[in-house]
Amino acid sequence: MIKVPYDVFRFQYITHENERMTYLDGARAALAGGCRWIQLRMKHAKRKEMIEVGRILRKECKEHGAMLIIDDRVEICYELRADGVHLGKDDMKPEDARDLLGNDCIIGVTCHSQEEIAEAQYNWADYAGVGPFRHTTTKEKLNTVLGLEGYERIHRECWEAGSTLAKVAIGGITVSDIRPIMRTGMDGVAISGEILNASDPVGKTREILEQLEKIPY
Repeated sequence: MIKVPYDVFRFQYITHENERMTYLDGARAALAGGCRWIQLRMKHAKRKEMIEVGRILRKECKEHGAMLIIDDRVEICYELRADGVHLGKDDMKPEDARDLLGNDCIIGVTCHSQEEIAEAQYNWADYAGVGPFRHTTTKEKLNTVLGLEGYERIHRECWEAGSTLAKVAIGGITVSDIRPIMRTGMDGVAISGEILNASDPVGKTREILEQLEKIPY
């Protein structure tokens, strides 16, 4: 299982920005609402900008007892001494990231099938981000959406193959999706737009946590 408590892992906020909120604004709202896993995703940002935001967020995550995961940029994860990195299919291989970051660092890998999850586990990843659940505007390149049926199939195939890697659902997830997604066997949900676009992002974060608290581990 993942190297952090399950209640921390099962709700992840992925940073994004819109016309009224910056990357930091969204992360701060999620932290204020009780989220304890922040993935800093700044896809098109220059290195300097991401380092500046990351340094601020690293400090604030520590103050809230939260994990900071860096999206894609292994070298920035290393420089910031972040808690982990999340790797896409075109990023550094998880075994190479492990060599650089060490065994204590959390490494996640984006996956779309049981075969990819098994490969990620074999190559020393700690968890798989499985998706997309549905179409989302926060990702430019998407695989075919999985939906509930896709998650049920992947969970069944992982069980049959003996894959034990923790799985977090990602991609266009809303509050009403949480219970049915968790019933498919996913171990957590990663959410971005539902919080960022809410009229009350802090309240929306609390609502997500309340939904998860109703679902047994």
